[in-house]
Amino acid sequence: MDFAAGLPIFIVTLREALEASLVVGIVLACLARAQQMQLKGWVYRGISAGVVASVLVGCLLAGVLQGVERLPGPYTPILKALLAALLGAIAVGMLSWMLLWMTKQARSLRGEIQGQINQAVEKEGGGKAIAIVVFIAVVREGFEMVLFLAAQQNMANPAAIRASVAGIGTAVVMAFLIFRLGVKLNLKLFFQVMGTLLLIIVGGLVIGVLKNLDLAVSMMGLANLGLGYLCFVPGDSCLLGPLLWNLAPWLPDNQFPGIVLKTLAGYRDHLYLFQAIAYVIFLSVIGSLYFRGLADNSNPPQAVAQKS
Repeated sequence: MDFAAGLPIFIVTLREALEASLVVGIVLACLARAQQMQLKGWVYRGISAGVVASVLVGCLLAGVLQGVERLPGPYTPILKALLAALLGAIAVGMLSWMLLWMTKQARSLRGEIQGQINQAVEKEGGGKAIAIVVFIAVVREGFEMVLFLAAQQNMANPAAIRASVAGIGTAVVMAFLIFRLGVKLNLKLFFQVMGTLLLIIVGGLVIGVLKNLDLAVSMMGLANLGLGYLCFVPGDSCLLGPLLWNLAPWLPDNQFPGIVLKTLAGYRDHLYLFQAIAYVIFLSVIGSLYFRGLADNSNPPQAVAQKS
């Protein structure tokens, strides 16, 4: 179970941390080319500030989740379910947007960073601008990692923490091999594979968001809040429609291999109609945009211009 819980977290943290590490590597390479390595201290300040900001956000979210967990009162389970649905929805939106944004920016990202660093080097006090570039790269990826952990309610899970450290450590080692030892890695193929896995993992978050939302609405209907009308579907689901399958006797999602499918692809041994529809719509829409972006990046600029 530790392996299953940690695998998607390792994938997400590896991908996000490698993106940040590559930005740092590009910045250091630009400084070396410009013979301005005396400014590298600003790079490390930017890294430190980004890491600290990400950790603070993680501590804040962990504190909120623990506070809700310990909150006395009959409505605490409702609040927990609503918070889980909200964090999951934010994680789905942010991870999806960043996946599509990075796909579009992959071709021009190195040139943009080089232009920013060259401008910073030419200006007096440009070290602060360099630190800001690095800080934004680190904190952007750090926020995504923290939100993903919070959405899966794994902020204090030892397996999740180990998987996060392993993913970040692997990313740093890969960046070191690329920039310091000159190892040739097919980063394009790596990010294509990791992006596809991330797409499927986020699709699983969509199913979890709907489950938590349905749980919250179900409890509201039973809590004498006058909200029983929200459960418009008869049976054990308020919002998710009829049950499509019950595979718990054959492939439970809390045991191997079902738990691996659950953490990686959103599998549920109980799946409802609207969950399946939302999952298919998400993969169809976001997946088509993602693979279209990959196809555009694989074409040479001349071919793209001719098509337009």
